[in-house]
Amino acid sequence: MNFSDVLVTILNGSIIFATPLILAALGGVFSERSGVVNIALEGLMVIGAFAAAVVTIFVGESLGVPGWLAPWIGMLAAMVAGIIFSLPHAVASIDFKADQVVSGVALNFLAAGFALFLVKKLFEGAGQTTTVQNVFTKIAIPGLYEIPVIGPGIFNVYGISYLAMILVGVSYYVLYKTPFGLRLRAVGEHPRAADTLGVNVRRMRYMAVMISGALAGLGGSALSIAISSNFQHATVSGHGFMALAAMIFGKWHPAGAMGAALFFGLATALSVSGQVLGLTEYVPSEFLNALPYLLTILALAGVVGRSEAPAANGKPYETGSR
Repeated sequence: MNFSDVLVTILNGSIIFATPLILAALGGVFSERSGVVNIALEGLMVIGAFAAAVVTIFVGESLGVPGWLAPWIGMLAAMVAGIIFSLPHAVASIDFKADQVVSGVALNFLAAGFALFLVKKLFEGAGQTTTVQNVFTKIAIPGLYEIPVIGPGIFNVYGISYLAMILVGVSYYVLYKTPFGLRLRAVGEHPRAADTLGVNVRRMRYMAVMISGALAGLGGSALSIAISSNFQHATVSGHGFMALAAMIFGKWHPAGAMGAALFFGLATALSVSGQVLGLTEYVPSEFLNALPYLLTILALAGVVGRSEAPAANGKPYETGSR
């Protein structure tokens, strides 16, 4: 394998492995910009990965949906599942003024147990789903694919990877160029002032948490019907916490979150491709396997830079209070 092939492999792997992190991190940006801490990204990704795998298998095998369409239906199911599963966190955090970190952690445990319970019920006691036959396939963009190294490395990825990049731009536009985004950021910085100006803080926070659930569920679907082709207990395996770190590293900004997710994706690509690329001759394989999680810890510890959260993040608000 020559140097160009190595670069193509690393570039391609970085984007693919960053895809679920980008989507979940965007979800975290929406939620926390509104003032609701969302530690539950891990659980929402678990539910999304489960729903995507099961629905894709069902519609492909039982309903005879065309193979190219089945994973997109599974992706939509993951978004719906993420929205539904985000509601308990929204109710606990916004209406009951519960500790948002505790609520998110509880949802993570609930999601893991609930998903595995349903897998055992639906697949005759097995600990994982059957292999998803109709998965996302790589799409090469004509013209751009012919660019040396960059073409096959960047412009030959899954459809959901392209969607993730598009959603970064959409998220930026919504948050910073629309009245909705202005209101959402206002309730995350100074909910009392927003309330005084007639913004419904409760509704804005509910909408933000539901958007977060949809995007995190979408990120989970990338893991189960693009990267791993099934769902089991280790499918998500900490990606939600890596997405949370990417959001913090990216300073609660869509573009920053994408950049951090690509950085973590690069670490994961090196970890997965280490043996193929011969890196294990110089670096222990155990270190390569731990690299993505080590970088996550460093990011959360603030080694990579100090980040300042929205002023009202994690602080419950009583409508009409002064």
